[in-house]
Amino acid sequence: MKNKELKNMGIKELNDLLIKEKDNLLKLKLSHAVSPIENPKKITHTRKKIARILTNVKLKSKENTNKK
Repeated sequence: MKNKELKNMGIKELNDLLIKEKDNLLKLKLSHAVSPIENPKKITHTRKKIARILTNVKLKSKENTNKK
């Protein structure tokens, strides 16, 4: 998911996506621990995606507090 797409999402959508990605990361880590996954870079990409989502959530919440 591109950063532009994340900026257009609301906080609730971002939080839902964050939960989904954290679950995905957990599943990837567990499956990699049991047997090596085909593409271990998926773990890194998922972690980076979670970081992007968290950054956008913090920016949106900061904007909302500044508007009040």
